Amino acid sequence: MIHKIHLKTRKRDEMLDITYEVEKLLVQENVQEGLVVIYSSHTTAGITINENADPDVQKDFLQRLDEIYPWNLASDRHFEGNSAAHLKTSTVGASQTVIVHHGKLLLGRWQGIYFCEFDGPRERICYVKILM
Repeated sequence: MIHKIHLKTRKRDEMLDITYEVEKLLVQENVQEGLVVIYSSHTTAGITINENADPDVQKDFLQRLDEIYPWNLASDRHFEGNSAAHLKTSTVGASQTVIVHHGKLLLGRWQGIYFCEFDGPRERICYVKILM
């Protein structure tokens, strides 16, 4: 079964912590051991695992991506004007896989799973596949 997490982003660039939503699916499916794959099918949004203790990490993360891939670059040719979003998504990646052990996501103490919006605000869907 493939699960969907429906998201509504509010900014052009934003990181949404979806760890809790993924954990709820493990409880719902009574998963004790396995893998969970979190996937974004959007070309301008990605999935990453990063620190969830200090919100400044997300701010710095997004700021650094903006420095590497600036918006409104005169030499960009893509007619939609969102080449930066496509590059950010390719850099971050479309999916993450996490081990499930004893019914819990095997994440580090300060880690969380993030849906990364790079061309919002939008309504998005994140897919989750649990492998037991």
